[in-house]
Amino acid sequence: MQSFNPAPRKHLIPASIVTAAALALAGMSTYVSGQAPSRSENWHQWGGPQRNFNVDSAPIAHTWPAAGPRQLWRRPLGEGYSSILVDGSTLVTMYRRGNSEAVVALDAGSGRTLWEHLYDAPLTRDGYFDVWFNAAGPGPYSTPLIADGMVFAVGVTGKFHALDLKTGAVRWSKDLVQSFTLKDYNAFTSSPLAYKNEVILPLGGSNQGVVAFRRDSGEVAWRSAQLPLGPGSPILVELDGQRELVVWGQGEIVALNPDGGATLWRHPHPTQMGLNVSTPLWEPGRPLFISSAYGGGSRMIRLSRVNGRTHPEDLWSNNRMRLHFGSAIRVGNLVIGSSGDFGPAFMVALNTATGEEVWRERTFARAQMVNASGTLVIVDEDGEIAVASASEAGLRVHARKELLASNAWTPPTVVGGRLYVRDRKDVLALELSQ
Repeated sequence: MQSFNPAPRKHLIPASIVTAAALALAGMSTYVSGQAPSRSENWHQWGGPQRNFNVDSAPIAHTWPAAGPRQLWRRPLGEGYSSILVDGSTLVTMYRRGNSEAVVALDAGSGRTLWEHLYDAPLTRDGYFDVWFNAAGPGPYSTPLIADGMVFAVGVTGKFHALDLKTGAVRWSKDLVQSFTLKDYNAFTSSPLAYKNEVILPLGGSNQGVVAFRRDSGEVAWRSAQLPLGPGSPILVELDGQRELVVWGQGEIVALNPDGGATLWRHPHPTQMGLNVSTPLWEPGRPLFISSAYGGGSRMIRLSRVNGRTHPEDLWSNNRMRLHFGSAIRVGNLVIGSSGDFGPAFMVALNTATGEEVWRERTFARAQMVNASGTLVIVDEDGEIAVASASEAGLRVHARKELLASNAWTPPTVVGGRLYVRDRKDVLALELSQ
């Protein structure tokens, strides 16, 4: 069986991707006054509107009082690293309670529970879960998807649910391990992706490839050829009108046709233990950027269309940036990410054209970030939240405050200048706008 090797507790693979801990729901807290967002922006999937952690936002304040930005509310939640989705005044995420997992909807203005779907998900697979999760925590790791008035959520053991967004009622559900006879698989960590009338999901850390389900019924629309899967989440790219689904393999990056699942191209990117975890980064008219820890390093790949086929070609590759679990963002001619695996992690900026290191920032622990209209909102694993600006001259940190507990591995969600984030204990809502 292919499996993940647990790393030391401080340097595991986290957030909606692969790692967590083992506590249950701690009950409700006292709420600080807050109102639901008045703006209409949403965050319906892993990585935000464009799946690249880049979002249009209200102007972000660059100065904070000594206590940090205004806290709207704070409440406890069970274990998990699923990030927080936003649909108007409703938040959606996942967590673990004992031997069960829950998909939960919260009121964005107060944090109170609107509905919750709880289901059995014991971690009892041949000792594998015991070994891994005693060291790292039990998940869930995947972030749900909101589409067509439904929430699509997969838990760590492969229980896949389509729930009504307003009520939490089950529309349909699948046990992916049983449905696809997954004898050898790692924890389900990839976050689902919407395409046309389908929801697309890699089948855990197995070698069974990718499946597209009809969103209305859960019926299988297509299934790809066998593909040893890495933990990272897939993205869609579009080249000359052709859409391609880019998926992490364990030693390569692979593109599938999202209309039917046929393999379009493959490009090698080996790592130790097959741990390609971060999300590939692509924007229209720009090359594809991928990066991994565990010896993988970074690559900038040009995708060229010739005679109706896509040809991948390395523009550059190096080991100057090794994204462990966070995802990279682009700022001008820079690609920026938190680099490092078992040792210290540093914020690193590379030149997108050459791959040369432009600068290295050493004051943050391993971090995740969102580019909110030019302001970086940063959350590091020690629980520090910061806002900063990046340029070729370096990272200028405007304000920072430790407001979460270790390990704060969930990436931030920024909607209309409001920040939603969680650690292994609490969910926190902050007002960041000016």
